[in-house]
Amino acid sequence: MGTYLNPGNSGFAEILKGDYQDKTGMIGLINERIGTPNKLICISRPRRFGKSYAAQMLCAYYDHACDSHCLFDDKEVAKTEYYGDCINKFNIIYLDMTNLLGKVTPESLISFIEKSVTEELLAEYPKLKRGLTFDQTLINTVESGNPKFIMIIDEWDAPIRETPQITKEYLLFLRMLFKSSNTTSKIFAAAYMTGILPIKKDKGQSAVSDFDEFTVLEPGEYSEYIGFTENEVRDLCDRYNMSFEKAKQWYDGYTFSETQSIYNPYSIMKAMQKRVYRSYWQQTSAAENLETLININKDGLQEDILKLIAGEQIVVNTGRFKNDFATFTSKDDVLTLLIHLGYLVYNSKTRRVRIPNEEVRFEFDDLLQNAQHTGLARLVQNSEKLLQDTLNGNESEVVNAIVRVRNTNYAPMFYNNEQALRYVIKFAYIVCIDYYLKVEELPTGHGIADVVFLPKRDTSLPAMIVELKWSQTAEGAIKQIKEKDYPSLISEYTGDILLVGINYDEDTKKHSCKIEKIKM
Repeated sequence: MGTYLNPGNSGFAEILKGDYQDKTGMIGLINERIGTPNKLICISRPRRFGKSYAAQMLCAYYDHACDSHCLFDDKEVAKTEYYGDCINKFNIIYLDMTNLLGKVTPESLISFIEKSVTEELLAEYPKLKRGLTFDQTLINTVESGNPKFIMIIDEWDAPIRETPQITKEYLLFLRMLFKSSNTTSKIFAAAYMTGILPIKKDKGQSAVSDFDEFTVLEPGEYSEYIGFTENEVRDLCDRYNMSFEKAKQWYDGYTFSETQSIYNPYSIMKAMQKRVYRSYWQQTSAAENLETLININKDGLQEDILKLIAGEQIVVNTGRFKNDFATFTSKDDVLTLLIHLGYLVYNSKTRRVRIPNEEVRFEFDDLLQNAQHTGLARLVQNSEKLLQDTLNGNESEVVNAIVRVRNTNYAPMFYNNEQALRYVIKFAYIVCIDYYLKVEELPTGHGIADVVFLPKRDTSLPAMIVELKWSQTAEGAIKQIKEKDYPSLISEYTGDILLVGINYDEDTKKHSCKIEKIKM
């Protein structure tokens, strides 16, 4: 077994010893493409979504230097049409680009790959001609009667993300291998690349245009094979006696078209093994820094980020993104990068993004806590004071705080109904994400409570039920909370509850507030 040529099946065999979810059906899809014009595949997903596991699986299945029937005969792929025709039938070239960048200088990366793979080929096939170029050596291997190659490149975009100075040379290397249909047809039965970013665009076109790409924006038929499906998470929760509802709250949110929700496998397995639902996202070795990206602040980017933190969804144009970490012509480019990194999730029908789940919200929470930008810091400071004034029952100061938010860029242009008031309240109480679980329009047996803040377990704060009125009275809002028995909707909560009524009078252009405390 080689390092880069035919690495064998030991990696996948080790994976099978853990809580493996059968993703081998993906192989059946790739088998259908082998030897066809659609044999080049690139799948991009955020970190920790199981891309490398899939690469190890493909190495084990296709590598002709080993026998992997015992690993796959009882799996989903064994039921597919071309299972026996393709298992252990090809030469594999396996490149883990992140690992390679840790071994060599960026400038020597391509020469190291070509030299290392060539040396292993010559050792495996001593009769091959020597002194040829890399692509000619690959052609010579196949023309000498040996199996065609399947090339597997894991984290294909690592050189672009981490060493942008070699981007041009690296893309030329990929073009040399995959751009010429004549060369590609002679050498490769298929190619499979994984990464975070889609393939780099060059002057508006994909730098390696023959690849079929399956991204978080358009996952296609591979959506269920990268990440855990909802059924798989349910099964794991049952096995570990963990709450599925809490797993969904913490880690759900990556809903791809025509499939159910997809979960981050790394976080799910950490939660199962440690038996604690919390953020494991921050423990990943991401090179990207959320704060650095947000500080770019193009076209009011930070205002949009605050809208997302407050629970809003915003429209994003993803079409102009250049698929790198350096070329940002608008805030849409930064937001599109955040989609590919997994910080945001995109709805292709509405073209809107949102923060996917509680785990990722922790990242944005840190952003608020460490806000350096004047606008962010000022909003956080005002929101902290508002929360304290609410807890202290200081109604006049609550009104003043709401007015301050009303007069910022975070308020709607047309302040003319209760929804506009609700929008302002979201920003006014934005620091509550540190201490509370916020639920909007929570249905009860007698109506719908506008906003409910339930304290997180590690705080001793009271719960808050906020009722909003437009051109009525704050006292009327409190009366509605009591008459419709909104506190009963959180009957499992024991402790103080603040009833907060907020009204805006359209005639006088003034807000009013009434606060009462009750105990369940």
